[in-house]
Amino acid sequence: MTRGKQKIDAQKRNAEKNQKAKGSQLEARAVALKVTCPICKVQLANEKQLGDHYGSKHPKENPPAVSS
Repeated sequence: MTRGKQKIDAQKRNAEKNQKAKGSQLEARAVALKVTCPICKVQLANEKQLGDHYGSKHPKENPPAVSS
């Protein structure tokens, strides 16, 4: 039954290797979201998304000046 034991051991190794990291992704999310809408406080990744956000959510408002 050598082959059976090898199969079980291989399954255990693969399960450990493919196991997702436990815990929260809030820290990674906070690092990625750098721009905040001053009106509704939604966090966005960049200024382009902020411009798109203004166009769809705040069409009567002017977007803030892009800081280059």
